[in-house]
Amino acid sequence: MNVKTGKPSVLFVCSTNSGKSPMAAGLMELAAAGTVEVSSCGTVPGEAVNPESAASLAELGVDIGARVPVAVTEEAQRAADVVVILGSNAQLEQLPGTRYERWEIEEPSLRGIHGAERMRLVRDQLRARVEALHRELTGR
Repeated sequence: MNVKTGKPSVLFVCSTNSGKSPMAAGLMELAAAGTVEVSSCGTVPGEAVNPESAASLAELGVDIGARVPVAVTEEAQRAADVVVILGSNAQLEQLPGTRYERWEIEEPSLRGIHGAERMRLVRDQLRARVEALHRELTGR
């Protein structure tokens, strides 16, 4: 894969930047250990990171609890080698020269699974996809 700068960069986007996108960013930071530039944002940012999302990552030693949701910008999209849109709620106009992927994450609450168990299932789905993307971007 061609990268725009010295190391690959990924921008994770969801609607509120309070759940799935900060989780995915935290998981990529864990997997990449500095080999990938990582950021996250939302199309309609919320007020704070979802505490259940933060707790599920804290179980892996990743702290996203203090992150503040931010709005997606055209500049952030252009800077990224890959923009990963999480779920179907977030909608972006795709910019030329940037690779976009949409990751649909199976929603455990539709099966009656809620709370910490729901977040662990979401986290584990994200982790598998993040690790695969990391391998693709870095060859590791």
